[in-house]
Amino acid sequence: MNRELLMLVEAISREKNVERDVVFGAVEAALAQATKKLYEGDVDIRVAIDRDSGNYETFRRWHVVPDEAGLQLPDQEILLFEAKEQIADIEVDEYIEEGVASVPIGRIGAMAAKQVILQKIRDAEREMLLNDFMSRGEKIFVGTVKRMDKGDIIVESGRVEGRLRRGEMIPKENLRTGDRVRAMIMEVDLTLRGAPIILSRSAPEFMIELFRQEVPEIEQGLLEIKSCARDPGSRAKIAVLSHDKRVDPIGTCVGVRGTRVNAVTNELAGERVDIVLWSEDPAQFVIGALAPANVQSIVVDEEKHAMDVVVDEENLAIAIGRGGQNVRLASDLTGWKINIMDAAESAQKQANESDSIRKLFMAKLDVDEEIAEILISEGFTSLEEVAYVPLQEMLEIESFDEDTVNELRARAKDALLTMEIAREESVEEVSQDLRDLEGLTPDLIAKLADGGVHSRDDLADLAVDELTELTGQSADEAKALIMKAREHWFTSDAASQE
Repeated sequence: MNRELLMLVEAISREKNVERDVVFGAVEAALAQATKKLYEGDVDIRVAIDRDSGNYETFRRWHVVPDEAGLQLPDQEILLFEAKEQIADIEVDEYIEEGVASVPIGRIGAMAAKQVILQKIRDAEREMLLNDFMSRGEKIFVGTVKRMDKGDIIVESGRVEGRLRRGEMIPKENLRTGDRVRAMIMEVDLTLRGAPIILSRSAPEFMIELFRQEVPEIEQGLLEIKSCARDPGSRAKIAVLSHDKRVDPIGTCVGVRGTRVNAVTNELAGERVDIVLWSEDPAQFVIGALAPANVQSIVVDEEKHAMDVVVDEENLAIAIGRGGQNVRLASDLTGWKINIMDAAESAQKQANESDSIRKLFMAKLDVDEEIAEILISEGFTSLEEVAYVPLQEMLEIESFDEDTVNELRARAKDALLTMEIAREESVEEVSQDLRDLEGLTPDLIAKLADGGVHSRDDLADLAVDELTELTGQSADEAKALIMKAREHWFTSDAASQE
């Protein structure tokens, strides 16, 4: 029988073109499964087959777990202190084994054994095919729609399958069985049965890779796509940079009579592409990203990572785009929050900010409106600037003598110290449950405390716009933080209903 076992393993190994060890592993699994059926509990069985003689041994084994963890699977686990009574130097995560009677191969249900062996071999074949496919280094998966699976599309390329989830398809795109499909390989998930390659046609990376295939200069390193933002199936923007002054980045990506950009557009169900020149200057980059709108002026707020962009009435609708699409894509492309406004709105906002700064200076520096106006006209916007801008710069202000400058700086430093003490006292009032909330940094906690938010419930009660105003976060970040703060409400409700 042992000789027959070796012959069977050899035959299956040659027929299926898999390693002998894989087949031996399948047979061991089949024997272990058959042995487990002889026990009432969910025991752990290991079978070891000698690769040369075909002899095999069977062991029941127990996983060693820490004493404090307790037994989660009593039929498969043993506490460390009990294990040490049998093997003195045994450690956690090791196994204690006990030899048990082996099940004769002849008594194994033929179908069950065959099923386990063939499944193991199929898994091995699948892994070999997948490894061979991934070793080619391809980023785009080209295949044919094979079937639908719970709303996902299974795409087949040779004997390898990819999964295109509903959320990764281009909206309104109607793919049918037999259609030829190209999609970006996003990840490989070996835990998924059948189609372990996760695909996307809506990801920005897919557009970047399509341009890489259409524009040889990108592969040659003459051009680089720095970023991409997409509204899949509708419109997209890409930012390009030339590493060779002789190469026009936009014209090169467009191609002769638009052949290159049209090839990408056709692949993406007519998605229109704006090609933008990337710039190290954030303001210049944002101006280019808002094309075709013409920008009048732009104000950069480094602290909030935002820009106020002023356009005239004629360009206002163009800059914003249908449903806010143009400004949204420009913001995604550049990584900056963009506020579009006309000249009147900009003037009003600047007036409000100046008024706020004026009141701050008058209150904290104990000066009259005239002195505050002089500081604002010289570009001062905060107490920190008054306190710590180099002395020589302030002495250059014609309206101030040296004594005035020194007095203003001293008052600013005193005001900052007083405000910091007040802030620390306010932060101390913040409850521990708010401090422990995931996602809250010390800086955010201080900003919340300044705004009178001292508990988790205080935060949960805020509206999104209230939190963004307090912390300067994006609307999405603020919404996520508020929902996190509200989690305990739902947990409490569920517990009370039980």
